[in-house]
Amino acid sequence: MLGRFSFSILGQAHLTRNRGPGTFNLSQRKSHGYVPRCFVEYNASMQRSRRYDGEDRKRYEKRRRHGNKLSAQTGDGRDEHSSAAPVISGNYGRELNRLLAGIGAPAPSPFKPDSFQIEALAALEFEDVLVTAPTGSGKTWIAREEVRRLLDAGKRAWYTTPLKALTNSKYQEFGDEFGAERVGILTGDRKENSGAPLIVGTTEIYRNQLFDALRGGEEVRADLVVFDEAHYLADEDRGHVWEEAIILTPPRIRMLLLSATIGNAREFARWIEELRGVRCGVVTRPGARPVPLRAAFLMPDKRLVSLFAENGILNREIATLIDQKHEAHRLRRDWKRTK
Repeated sequence: MLGRFSFSILGQAHLTRNRGPGTFNLSQRKSHGYVPRCFVEYNASMQRSRRYDGEDRKRYEKRRRHGNKLSAQTGDGRDEHSSAAPVISGNYGRELNRLLAGIGAPAPSPFKPDSFQIEALAALEFEDVLVTAPTGSGKTWIAREEVRRLLDAGKRAWYTTPLKALTNSKYQEFGDEFGAERVGILTGDRKENSGAPLIVGTTEIYRNQLFDALRGGEEVRADLVVFDEAHYLADEDRGHVWEEAIILTPPRIRMLLLSATIGNAREFARWIEELRGVRCGVVTRPGARPVPLRAAFLMPDKRLVSLFAENGILNREIATLIDQKHEAHRLRRDWKRTK
């Protein structure tokens, strides 16, 4: 666990409501497996003025003044486009301290695995395992310890991820843990130490190796495959890759699937059992997220404020920005109709 809190900053980007109640994510794509229902777009140029000439300009300014007067200043009186950093004092200082309190590396303490981690390791001796646990609860530890056991026994493993960035991160992590000579990486951009007993790569590359082995009448050199972020199976655009990889993985290769967001884990496990003819156990970590998630919003004047108020509703300042955006859009639309 990297710290006591997971921190998310939203600002000058697309803000969308995710499937989970009351959770917001920074969305840069439309194909993340959900459809935004409450969409709020904000960027620092929302107050950006257009250049109009003559009477058109005067008419627009008159309508703007007599509408819901939009202020170019924030609550503390500073221009929202000012490049100066905000002064951390007064109410803002207290709010910022409360928002950031407790963030950082926890004090060192002896590691003690949770019961769900021990249960998952024991189950892997006899069956495939699907682990569902919140982010930050230690799913990767299960994979790392099982890989350690296999490498010490002279066996081989594959660790797949959906993203190149995550693949690079795991490659570095496992290289530090097991030694660079025992770890290789395969992505669309990198191919290093491909004969190593532990290969870290994207799920697409693993799937391609399965196809190649099937066509060539060969066997994939692995005793374990780990599917990190296994919920990508439900992704509209890429989910077929996970489906094909699961279907084509020989039953002799043990599978470990990790995810924080699979809601129908039992149903998913039964589907895997039917495909592979191998029992798939489900290990779930009960309880709340061990690493609390705090969401913040970077205001146009560079102040960092909590996304939600203490009562759980959207911060009033952010709600005001949204209203201003809508009003500016309405005025601009009305102006275009009258010119």
